This record gives sequence, C-alpha cells and structure tokens, in this order.
Amino acid sequence: MNTMNQMSRRNFLRMSGLIGVSAMLAACSGSSDGSDAPAADADTFRIGGIGPVTGGAALYGIATKYGAQVAVDEVNAAGKIKMVLNWQDDEHDPEKSVNAYNTLRDWGLQILVGTTTTNPCVAVSALTNADRIFELTPSASSVNVLGGEEIGADGPRKDNVFQMCFTDPNQGTRSAQYIDEKGLGTKIAIIYNNADAYSTGIYQKFETEAATRNLEIVSVTTFTDDSATDFSAQLNKAKDAGADLVFLPIYYTPASIILKQASDMGYAPKFFGVDGMDGILDVEGFDTSLAEGVMLLTPFVATATDEATQNFDAAYKAAAGVDTNPIQFAADAYDCVHAIAKAIDQAGITPDMATADICDKLIATFTGDFEFSGLTCPIGEVMTWSETGEVSKDPKGMVIVDGVYQPLD
Repeated sequence: MNTMNQMSRRNFLRMSGLIGVSAMLAACSGSSDGSDAPAADADTFRIGGIGPVTGGAALYGIATKYGAQVAVDEVNAAGKIKMVLNWQDDEHDPEKSVNAYNTLRDWGLQILVGTTTTNPCVAVSALTNADRIFELTPSASSVNVLGGEEIGADGPRKDNVFQMCFTDPNQGTRSAQYIDEKGLGTKIAIIYNNADAYSTGIYQKFETEAATRNLEIVSVTTFTDDSATDFSAQLNKAKDAGADLVFLPIYYTPASIILKQASDMGYAPKFFGVDGMDGILDVEGFDTSLAEGVMLLTPFVATATDEATQNFDAAYKAAAGVDTNPIQFAADAYDCVHAIAKAIDQAGITPDMATADICDKLIATFTGDFEFSGLTCPIGEVMTWSETGEVSKDPKGMVIVDGVYQPLD
C-alpha cells in the first residue's frame, strides 16, 4: 500500500534525476511496448516487475524498480541462479498495469515482482491467478490483492499472490497499538481517503483496535483524490475537537498539503502515518521542516548502521546513479527478489519448468517451513508467510528529525 528514509533526500531534483536515469536504462528493464525487452537464455529465470516510474506515484515505482534490480544483480553475481528483470511502467493506472502485464506475458514472464501500488495490483493479480504465475508484491498492501474472506477481502483467495509489505489491516492495527503503548496521543483525529482501498482499509482496522484500547477518537474526516487540495475543513474539525495527534493513513502527496495547511493555521498536533507517507521529504516544493517530528511505521530505514542496510544503500545509489537513499519500497522489492531466489533454490526449481509448475512449487515453499531474513525485518529475526499470502514480521517506529528518518524509541 508503503519510504525515503534518508539523509540526502532534501532536494526533489535528485529524484528528478533518478527519473531521467530510469528512462536511460529502459533497455535493461523493459519498455511499455516490450520492443527492447531484455533477452534471456534458457537457463535464466524471467522476472517481471510492474510499477509507476512516471506520474504522480513515480517515487514508489522507481524505488521498487531499482531495489529489485540490485537484488537481481546480486543473485546473478552469486552464480547459483540466473535471473533477468524486465520492468514495465504502469503510471499507477490499473488499465495500463494490465497492458504492462500482457507485455511481460508476451516476453515470457515466469515470476512477477509487483505490482507496486494497490489498485493496479488488484487488477493484475486476478490475471496472474488465472494464468498461474507466482506473484510477490513488494508494496501493494490491500487484502483485496490477496483475496479471501478469511482476511476480509473481496472474492476468493488468490493462492499465487503473496505480499512482502504489511497488509492494510495489519498497518492499522499496529499503528493503534503503537500509539497506545508509547502514549503518543490522548485525543486522536483521523483524515483518510475514502475513495482509496489502501487508506480505507488501514483506517477501518485502526478504528477497531483503537476502540479495544480505549483510545479516544475525537474526529474522523475524509477526502477523495479530486478534493485532495484543501484540507482546511478536516483540520479545523480536528483542532476544534482538541486532537493532539492526527493519524494519516494516506500517501505522501496529500500528507504534505495537510502539514502545510496545518502550519498555516497554527495547528501543531503530532502527526502519525504509515508506509504511504514515506516520500514526503521529496515532494517538489515542500518545506521539509514542516515534517519535523512526523512519525510513521515502516519496516526499513536507510540510516540504520547495520552492514546489510549500508551495503544496500551503496548499491542502490550506484545502480540509480544518484546519492538519494533508498526508501522502504526499494528494500521491499530487494527482499522480494532475494526471497524468490532462496525459495527457487530450496524447492529445486529450474527455468525450463512450466510457469504453472514454478508457481505451484513456490506456493508450496512459501506456505511451508520457509523462513527469510531480509532488510525489512528486524536484525536477527525472520519473516514467514501464511496460507493467506500475508507476511509475518515486525514494523519499526520512525520519526523525522532534521530531515532524516530516525528510529523512534
């Protein structure tokens, strides 16, 4: 559903440069029509990726694209398994995402890392399920991506679809738990996008968990994409209700507007978000000082000092040709590729197998005794997957201090 945690993320022009690099490197990651799709030998796994590398959600797609590419390069360098990555741009549009998927199918797609954002992934996951292609999404967090009444999703379970990210309900529940356990707020306001599955799903579970913990929600207001330019009514209602914490289960662009308008009206509560808030420090024209003290839950922060994180940070910058640190979504995609490679090795899967057989073996592996330790789980711990496709791992609390994400004690 989904995080630039970084020291040098103050200048959006750096991200614009990343977009330019993305275009120049199209030959190694696929074009919209597949005309320059990368070649693959018979002994090479064809890994597809879909996400927005242009448009309003490009921060997310660029991050997942380069995160996945770094991991593919590492897998190939290890020499045991060969992979090639073909990345397709969907501009965060479900119809274009379906077209991108069809391009990948024509190319010979065997395993899909994606899609990056939720609504496109809901559309594409129905096709991968019908085509029996294994899909591991780094960041599409709605339960509707997975399907299955047991997790509150619409339609039957898509047994081939798994998530590296937390589900929306998980984010909502854990956010309420975290706010309560840390004593971050006594009166809580919520502003969410009621036309967005990601935002709505998180809000609903947050509200349910808040009730069980006797957290006082004093204001709940909504918006849609069409109205995401003026939040004065929502903020005034929160302020009048005495809210000392505003929960924002939304993406970074509307969040940046909310922070600016709150500052303009002299309203300074604590702000708490989820993974979609990540990227706020790189919104063009945004005064990053307005995000000082903003908190969110995320499974990864590039300022961590462990060796694995620092190595990934350096490799990501080299692959992208910029000094911008990777956000959470990049780490999620990186973990997706490495988890797939480990499962391929564990299950004895070979590239010459039929895609349906590859899919079935990966499903059996991920839902079996498979454990994976990656960038997006705490050091020394492992993540596992349930039969619903949900990942089990612990999030981390982060706070923005001097324009950098730091661990929140």
